[in-house]
Amino acid sequence: MKISLDQLLASRDRRWHRQMELLQEHPDESLLCLTVIMPGAVKRNRLSLVVAKAAVEAILATFGETITWMEERDLETGYEAYALTAMPLLEAKRMTCRIEEEHPLGRLFDLDVIDHTGSPVSRQAIGMQPRRCLLCQNEARYCMRNHTHSREELQARIETIVDEYVHGGL
Repeated sequence: MKISLDQLLASRDRRWHRQMELLQEHPDESLLCLTVIMPGAVKRNRLSLVVAKAAVEAILATFGETITWMEERDLETGYEAYALTAMPLLEAKRMTCRIEEEHPLGRLFDLDVIDHTGSPVSRQAIGMQPRRCLLCQNEARYCMRNHTHSREELQARIETIVDEYVHGGL
């Protein structure tokens, strides 16, 4: 199902409100927020669900028993999950970046660690470089802002990444 820009913006607003609610309820824990990178008007499809399942498994495997609570939401506007961990904020950010860098589907995970103000902790805060584009070596934000690549190119690359993961590179 295609979603409108208004639906996407409303889902981002709801996600921010949920994050703020969780931060207020759990001020001594670090909040992780997972979304799936899926360009275009269709945010929930076979590819996004494979990515989401792999991301949740990676979070649980990496953070283990430090996860005190988790909620998953399978929405038409995109899959999202929230997790609370006893791990300190910057250490949690290092772990999420490791997942994004090392997991075969990590480039398609958007794993944010949210600080007490409701803002995502930046990769630069832990000495890491910004994420790279899926198709070239530019910063992902640069290509996104400038529409360097077509939606079709991005979707084809995402499909290749997911299919290689599912089929073991065959």
